[in-house]
Amino acid sequence: MKGFFKRYLRIDLSEETFESIQINDEILSNYLGGKGLAAHLLIQYQPANIDPYWPDNPLIIGLGPITDTKIFGSSRYGVYTKSPLTGLFCESYSGGKVPEKISKAGYDAIVITGKADKLIYLQIDSDTVTFNDAASLRGMDCIETEKKLNSIYGKDSGSIVIGPAGERLIPFSIISNDFWRCAGRAGAGAVMGSKNLKAIVFNGNKMRDCANEQGVQDFAKVTFDRCKDMPVTKAYKEKGTPMMVDLLNGANAFPTRYWHLGYFDKHKEINAEAMNTKMEVKPHACARCFMSCGKLSTIKDGLYKGLTVEGPEYETIYAFGGLCMIADIQQIAYLNDLCDRLGMDTITTGNLVALAMEASFQGKIGQKIDYGNFEHTVRLIMQIAGRKGLGETLSKGIKTASSLLGMEDMAVHVKGLEPAGYDPRRLKGMSLAYATSDRGACHLRSTFYKAELSGMISPETIEGKAALFLDFEDRLTIMDTLILCRFYRDFYQWDELSEIINLTTGVDFNKQQLSELSLRVNTLIRQYNIREGMTDADNSIPDRFFNEPLEDVRDNLKKEEFQTMLKEYYSLRGWQDTGHQ
Repeated sequence: MKGFFKRYLRIDLSEETFESIQINDEILSNYLGGKGLAAHLLIQYQPANIDPYWPDNPLIIGLGPITDTKIFGSSRYGVYTKSPLTGLFCESYSGGKVPEKISKAGYDAIVITGKADKLIYLQIDSDTVTFNDAASLRGMDCIETEKKLNSIYGKDSGSIVIGPAGERLIPFSIISNDFWRCAGRAGAGAVMGSKNLKAIVFNGNKMRDCANEQGVQDFAKVTFDRCKDMPVTKAYKEKGTPMMVDLLNGANAFPTRYWHLGYFDKHKEINAEAMNTKMEVKPHACARCFMSCGKLSTIKDGLYKGLTVEGPEYETIYAFGGLCMIADIQQIAYLNDLCDRLGMDTITTGNLVALAMEASFQGKIGQKIDYGNFEHTVRLIMQIAGRKGLGETLSKGIKTASSLLGMEDMAVHVKGLEPAGYDPRRLKGMSLAYATSDRGACHLRSTFYKAELSGMISPETIEGKAALFLDFEDRLTIMDTLILCRFYRDFYQWDELSEIINLTTGVDFNKQQLSELSLRVNTLIRQYNIREGMTDADNSIPDRFFNEPLEDVRDNLKKEEFQTMLKEYYSLRGWQDTGHQ
């Protein structure tokens, strides 16, 4: 197969050794790259049922056959490991410009095992790996670390880094690149920290050998001409993901006051218009992108005048603005920057702070943490990152923290991962998405909110929903084996994905064959999760969603509706209780 380097890099930090290992065509044709190849390697290298912080837990960096090509939406990488937050499969993705630097090192994946005897960073190029002392980087935040490495290695390099939270093994720590881009969910940054690995710098000059280079260029031009003026492109370029605040709030599906409400009456203070009014906002794109969904935002005035952050994105706004009820977009931007620098996932952090606010409201804790209180939120985030006071409890993640706080019945998560900003009581298909996602309550493995909000299928409809969901999940799984940006889902349907694969690898896959490949990948990961302790009882959603209906919603999700969709999904997948076909 073309499009692949047909090798992965194995690094043992304990022994300070590395080797390049060949990948045969059978593995690539069965799994492609990205998520598929990484799942195969994770099962190969990780002993069953180990602690995620043990040296034998591999940290895998994955690329697809389209990375560093002219395919739009291709500048992304993935990280894969056993999650310290959930104890199950961890996958997380990031964009920016660094993914193309990673690709130039000339590997389809990098498998890192072992643990260094002191804090180090790696330099990886096309031929060698250098193990460097990172004592001078200890305690630096993510942005400081990346700036320091960029100053040493220059513009032709690219770095991925962790912050203080990763060094302290906070189980929802991120891996950061390009200052504001991050592989944010499920705690890969903590696994990196557990290996005493502060950063990785990439150099190289390797290029992929595409099956049809001219065809790739022609496809990219056709995609640009076809999609550059589409309404969805203009919407993302002008407003970015914050446009979702009004959309979800209007649908009564914007999680508010720690999942008690689906509507925030102060949403106009934190929406896209508020961002553009209170901050200087400029479109900011990853490499190989014409959408520029990122928003480089600089606060115009006030206490934090001059602070620049890429964002806040919708999910950060939902977590701090909705769940915590902070009604000031500038304050949310500050919280975004604080989490980015410390190296913590904003969705998980916002959910934990909101849980603490609810615990305070119910009198379960002595510390006063009020809904909507910015100062209380900042203090608590610092306590979490420093593992101090109440922050020590919250830093353990929502499953453990809610148990210690006596808040298990209130805690909202699936498999230990909190949902994104789409309330499943209103958007019923999202209950299926959260329950069945292999990494926990994830919105991105299917982005099924798109189908329900766009009118493809009514949010209330149950009949046929699992079948449509499966089509979304299968197509987006293929995108994850190529590692394509989620926001190109509207541009790349099944035919386009088949064409991309043919142009880059030279192999023809029709829709049926791609669906079978998706099933193969999803079944492999399900079997891995079962091996690591997952049961079918974990593939559900919190009872709060059945027992606490949203106000002003005519038809809230019912438990029997969820069970009907789940049963149909399992039937369509061909899965039994054991996880096998």
